[in-house]
Amino acid sequence: MQYQKSIIRWANRLSPVQILLLFYFFAVLLSTIIMSLPFVYQEGVEMPFIDILFTAVSALSVTGLSSISIADTLSTTGIILLAAILQLGAVGVMAIGTFIWLLLGKKIGLKERRLIMTDQNQTTFEGMVRLIKQIVYVLLTIEFLGFMILGTYFLQYFDTAKEAYLHGFFGTISAVSNGGFDITGSSLIPFKDDYFVQFINMLLIIFGAIGFPVLIEVKEYIFAKSDNRKHVRFSLFTKVTTSTFLFLIIIGALFMYLLDVTHFFADKSWHEAFFYSLFQSVTTRSGGLSTMDVSQLTEENHLFMSLLMFIGASPSSAGGGIRTTTFLLVVIFIITYARGGKSIRLFNREVYDEDLLKAVTVTLMALIMVFTSIILISIAEPFSLTQILFEVTSAFGTVGLSLGITSELTSFSKVILMLLMFIGRVGIITFLFIFKNNKKSGNYHYPKEKLIIG
Repeated sequence: MQYQKSIIRWANRLSPVQILLLFYFFAVLLSTIIMSLPFVYQEGVEMPFIDILFTAVSALSVTGLSSISIADTLSTTGIILLAAILQLGAVGVMAIGTFIWLLLGKKIGLKERRLIMTDQNQTTFEGMVRLIKQIVYVLLTIEFLGFMILGTYFLQYFDTAKEAYLHGFFGTISAVSNGGFDITGSSLIPFKDDYFVQFINMLLIIFGAIGFPVLIEVKEYIFAKSDNRKHVRFSLFTKVTTSTFLFLIIIGALFMYLLDVTHFFADKSWHEAFFYSLFQSVTTRSGGLSTMDVSQLTEENHLFMSLLMFIGASPSSAGGGIRTTTFLLVVIFIITYARGGKSIRLFNREVYDEDLLKAVTVTLMALIMVFTSIILISIAEPFSLTQILFEVTSAFGTVGLSLGITSELTSFSKVILMLLMFIGRVGIITFLFIFKNNKKSGNYHYPKEKLIIG
């Protein structure tokens, strides 16, 4: 009894962020145990522990980097369990737990709401339970439609309905979660000439990466009565996220084509070049699926894709990276400062200084982590800096694209990538808040003095 009281007292001293990360740690532990079960793998397959752990972390962080071939390693049961881990990682540990709690008829208290707020990167307690319900309902609806469309369409590709719908099921979960895993053995390369499969996958990736609040607002607009629809006002978050997201997709596709117009795209027709460029631009948001061997692209394109993966998806989504809103705020801040401005305005709204400070902090910390990881991995591995940069940004952005070196990395490098995947998924701000000092500062200030900057 005394031991239980000590545990309770210790838990009560933890901040919501520390509790959340503890939950994610246990989720990693549980996922690793699940991926260690013998029936998860095909007969005769033996997996080193580091690869089991790497696959579990990659799935929970919905990254998709893999040191094994899922198609040649996992059984049908293993594929379904991997999809379940991807789903958990996509929605979030607290969101899934809360939904199950609600199904059991339990009440969600203040502490649970604070954890949900942290997990979903929200700024207010208001509507937390409703948000979770909406997220789960919207995602399940999208996934069911994707599963039925792809599964039925795949009947022409596979010998049995079971195989077709298994590919439709896993492919949908992988795309919506932005997981990037595949059970074809070569991602979506077998469908490089099937633009319908590519289009559906691009839509599913966008749904998973654009941000859950955006999906909910769009859903409410679509299902609003025609008389009320004109009164629906989208939030600043939705406007900024959607415009930045679409801008990055268009610019990404354009530059990917231009950087390889005399190389990879030299012998491609206009429609092949268009879909190759567009799909790779969409998947660098955090998708990880691919219709081509990205190692065939030029080194310049690899560097550009690394930048896109570093930016990643939108906040409150299944993706990672510094996030699209962070990127936009930093760029606009630089432009505003260069022009002598003192405040940032977007869509006739002024941005809080605190949000700007967060954006700059996230960007700087991300650059430090990526730069440090590149140095450490380059010491341990014989690969080029471009290959290592691509792998590191893919892990941090929870994308999952690779130039083919993941399976050849040492355990040391895999551990670094696992840390990047984990931080990329939970977010840098959440990660930094582990070290937050909850003690109140005194009501006094030291004298200020100017520093020479630049």
